[in-house]
Amino acid sequence: MSDGSANEVARPVIYQVRHETRYDYSAPVVHAHHLLHLSPRDSVWQKTLSHRLDIQPQAGTLLEDSDAFGNRVVRLELARPHRQLQVVAYAQVELWPRTQPAAAESMSWERLRDDLTYCSRPRTAKELDAATYRAESPHARIKNAFGEYAAECFPHGQPILMCAEALMHKLHQELTYDPGATLVNTPVAEVLETRRGVCQDFAHLMIACLRSRGLAARYVSGYLRTTPQDGQALTGADASHAWVSVYAPPFDWVDLDPTNGVRINTDHITLGWGRDFSDVSPVRGVIIGGGEHTVTVGVTVQALKSQ
Repeated sequence: MSDGSANEVARPVIYQVRHETRYDYSAPVVHAHHLLHLSPRDSVWQKTLSHRLDIQPQAGTLLEDSDAFGNRVVRLELARPHRQLQVVAYAQVELWPRTQPAAAESMSWERLRDDLTYCSRPRTAKELDAATYRAESPHARIKNAFGEYAAECFPHGQPILMCAEALMHKLHQELTYDPGATLVNTPVAEVLETRRGVCQDFAHLMIACLRSRGLAARYVSGYLRTTPQDGQALTGADASHAWVSVYAPPFDWVDLDPTNGVRINTDHITLGWGRDFSDVSPVRGVIIGGGEHTVTVGVTVQALKSQ
């Protein structure tokens, strides 16, 4: 693993992303409000070089904003009747290799659990932020079944990051990636029972397991590089992707992809994060009219060059 030493030459990768979402309605939509999470989130390892949206029909009102989790969002209103909505997001993003912390040097999971549960001292801003991602959320319930499923990954005194990675590998090995097995609202308890789903389900189940053991985990929305550098395809490419970020002091948040069983580095582009999918759905809204509808989504992620 990288130790971030000066002897290593870090080279960024630049990606071109195209994300198209199209809604086709059986009857006219007379009025609509939509919230878009389609703007890449900047960080110490990721920089947005350019970003634009192509929306048809043209929005009557469009407002760029930030949500409660610090993600960039776009709020739009469509006040004219329409039978199709097409949203295409274009972005160029620069990714730098992340320093990968040594899992054995992270805090023990029991100590972290106890610190997040109760602390007699004033909490730091990081601890208060972590507490937001420890509570139950709509798609990541806290249940004994989840804690019991993950129990073998949490031996006494084990560092939190080692436990989280063991859980990631357990899910990667025991769940089957099956795009037809679940819907967006499939309960995570059903995913645990059937052991089938997509990246969203892998992430929700991992988050539910971590929270059910008193730990903090957040849901990350983004993209996968279509053709990774080693030439081996990653599961979940050519679509929106999701993974998990676990709070692992002293390294703060560390991102893990249970669908592929890997730590996050330069193959993953981050859009945003929240408690679960409901906080960072790429396109969501409220409409009047429309009847039945179908949704078509296509994502292309192309590496342009390495510096």
